[in-house]
Amino acid sequence: MKSSTGRRAATKQKLYEAAVTLIAEQGFSATTVDEIAERAGVAKGTVYYNFASKSVLFEELLRHGVGLLTASLREAAEATARRGGSRVDALDAMIRAGLVFIHRYPAFTQLYVAELWRTNRAWQETLMVVRQEAVAVVEGVLRDGVEAGEFSDEIDVSLTAAALVGMVLVAALDWLSFQPERSLDDVHGALSLLLQGRVTGRR
Repeated sequence: MKSSTGRRAATKQKLYEAAVTLIAEQGFSATTVDEIAERAGVAKGTVYYNFASKSVLFEELLRHGVGLLTASLREAAEATARRGGSRVDALDAMIRAGLVFIHRYPAFTQLYVAELWRTNRAWQETLMVVRQEAVAVVEGVLRDGVEAGEFSDEIDVSLTAAALVGMVLVAALDWLSFQPERSLDDVHGALSLLLQGRVTGRR
C-alpha cells in the first residue's frame, strides 16, 4: 500500500507527463488546466492541490526534467570514474546518457530547448539555474581533465561544457525529428568522433 507521500509523487508524475505532452503539442498558452487534469486522469482540483497554478506546474516540470538529466549525466561520469576510465571516457559516457534521456523524453527536450530562447517567462530564472546545474556536471569533468593534464589548459571550460550539452541536444532533436531510422548507437558513434577530434581522419 502506497504512503500519502508516494501517492502524491505518483500524481505529480502523471501531471508532469500530461502537461509536457499537451504543451509540446499545442503550446503553453493554449493548454488549459482542465486539459492537463483530463489527460492525467485526475480532477481539476487535484492539479491545484499539487501546484498553485499552471505556471508553477510548468516551472516544477522544468526543475524535475532537468534534474533527471543532471542526475543521469552525473551517474555516467561517476560510473566511468569507478571503472578507472579517462575524462574523455566520462564525457563520452555523458553524451550517451544525454542521448538516452532525450530518446526517452523527446517532448520534454523540445519544450526545454524552446524555452531557452524565450526571455519573457516567469520561470526564466529557474530555467537558467537548472540549466547551469546540468552544465556544471560537464564543467567539473573538463576542469578535472585540465588539472590532470588530459585536456589543454587553453580550453574555455564553461563555454566548452555548454557547447557539448548543446551539441547533444541539437543532434538528438535532429535525429528524432529528421533521421529516426538511425539507432542510438549510430548517433552516439558520430558524436564520439567529434568529441575525440577524429572527424579529419587523423588519429
